[in-house]
Parts: sequence; C-alpha cells; structure tokens
Amino acid sequence: MLEKLLDTSAALHCHLCPRQVLGVRMGMLAGEVLGLNLPQSAKRLLTIVETDGCFADGISVATGCWIGRRTLRVEDFGKVATTFIDVHTDRAIRIMPRREARIRARAFAPEARNKWEAQLLGYQRMPAHELLSLQAVQLKTPIQQIISRAGVKTVCEICGEDIINEREVICGDSVLCRTCAGQGYYHLLADCAAAPLLARAEAA
Repeated sequence: MLEKLLDTSAALHCHLCPRQVLGVRMGMLAGEVLGLNLPQSAKRLLTIVETDGCFADGISVATGCWIGRRTLRVEDFGKVATTFIDVHTDRAIRIMPRREARIRARAFAPEARNKWEAQLLGYQRMPAHELLSLQAVQLKTPIQQIISRAGVKTVCEICGEDIINEREVICGDSVLCRTCAGQGYYHLLADCAAAPLLARAEAA
C-alpha cells in the first residue's frame, strides 16, 4: 500500500522526495488511529496541513482529502505537521515527524549516498512510532463552522462581490467580505486601473 501511494504522489511531481513520504506515512497512520478506511471516497475526514508544497500532496494522496473537495485546509505555520479530524465524532489528532527522525533515518538506509537519500529511504522503512509523533487535540473553532454549508451565498455590501461558504463578516448591520472588514491579505492600488490590465491580458 505504501509503495502504491508513493507512486501516485511521485506522479504529481515527477519525482519523489522525503516530505512526500512523510505526508503519506502521516495519512496512513491517521487512518489507523482514527479507524478510517483511507484514502476516503466520502468526506468524513478533514485535514489541516501546516505547510504547503509536496508534503501536502503526500497527505492528499494517502487520505483522499483535497482542497477541491473541501476536505483539506492549509494553515501555513511553516511546520511539517497535520491535524486529522473525524467530522462524525469530532475526534482530532495532530501528527508530526519526531525531531530525531532525520538522524535515525540513516540507520534504516545504510546504502544511502547522502542525507537526502537516507531520509527518502529511511522514512519509508522506519516503524511509525520511531518516525512520527502524535497528539490528541481539540479545535478552537467548531468543526461545523470550519466546514460551513456549501452553496450558501451572500453579497458584500461594500465591494459587491459574492461571498460563499458562510465566510461573511457581520459589522453592525452590514454584511461584509473579510477584505472589506479589514481582514484581507492585499491592498488595492489606487493608480491601478482595471481596464488597461484586462486589455493587456486579452492581447497576450
């Protein structure tokens, strides 16, 4: 099973790296601990990864959780760690590599030519209890609020853009998007007219 999942993950990147292996191993362990048959075809498992990149794809391949299916979220803390939540029971576990795993990997891959290869091979061979650490956690936000209700839509009273999945912010009597409520990740540039930008994009 591990080899098949790694092949699938490698196909997404045209190569296999140690962090993909970690993602796949974490996903497999989560299925065992939570008693879930993974990769899932339904949406019982929600995953919250703490970094993006190839690690997250390893998680997706092993669990069947994808951003497009609204079962994978990225909270970018810059950590190779993931929280797995059974949405039927609210049980949540957080899994991360053991700090000593990078060093211990060499013992499981004596033929490795360098540290990278030792991790690539060692992470596949190490027992889960030597490779990974597990914590029981409780989410600060209720799971139903995180999942929200797909298909629900409203309109921001300032910018006029649609807001889906109950992500609106109520400010007094106004319904706003997070950006107009001061929670955005960008600033509009006053000297940046939309029409010339669209014209250049269409001409390209």
